Amino acid sequence: MVIEIDSLSHPGVEVFSSLTEAQLRNRLEPDKGIFIAESPKVITVALDAGYEPLALLCESRHLNGDAADIVERCGDIPVFTGGRELLASLTGYTLTRGVLCAMRRRKLSAPKDVCDNARRVAVIDGVTDTTNIGAIFRSAAAIGVDAVLLTPTSCDPLNRRAVRVSMGSVFLVPWTWLETPVSSLKELGFTTVALALTDKSVSIDDPTLAALPKIAMILGTEGDGLAADVIADADYTAKIPMAHNVDSLNVAAASAVAFWQLRPQSKK
Repeated sequence: MVIEIDSLSHPGVEVFSSLTEAQLRNRLEPDKGIFIAESPKVITVALDAGYEPLALLCESRHLNGDAADIVERCGDIPVFTGGRELLASLTGYTLTRGVLCAMRRRKLSAPKDVCDNARRVAVIDGVTDTTNIGAIFRSAAAIGVDAVLLTPTSCDPLNRRAVRVSMGSVFLVPWTWLETPVSSLKELGFTTVALALTDKSVSIDDPTLAALPKIAMILGTEGDGLAADVIADADYTAKIPMAHNVDSLNVAAASAVAFWQLRPQSKK
């Protein structure tokens, strides 16, 4: 159902413009929340993963171009369309390949269910930068991490920018929020490895680590890093050896190194 708009006040478009990320997320009723996916590629990944589309916002010139397959596949949902300048003023930026899709969030599983049969999980603790969240998910999907758990102080993976940076990888890796201490993962059979620079840190390429059957890799925010109690409660603390007096890597880059180095030995 294509709806031509010529005003930013048209009913229905507020989901793409005036609603904040917090309003879209709907913390009180998460399964009624919404997220925004941008670009045909990312929207396709979300649809393939079974997410329900609610509405599209598309530049007129893309209706029979880049977005044609998406529009057809989404069926009888509102497709708001207008000129490039109008939509840019609506969203605050030029659309990537001209299309956005509002989609229904899913009810998240418990950590135990997400980690069922997992050998390698990533724990994102207190990372609030949306770009880093997206990049971590992209590396997790590419390198084969089985699941991602996030502490409540971390950024929402379905934040619009995080989804865009991940190139849709947030739809490929099972994830959920970890409301209990990270150390609780030991009850699920995981050995916890905190990525941090301490006097007791072992090198990330220590063969003892990769040989562990089940690892939870704990990643902290840049600057402050992981909290002292999280590090103290971890079974191991590991660091990436640095050259040229570089003190550390961006958390997204460090995650890719850790995911690759600590992947199960059977996959090497």
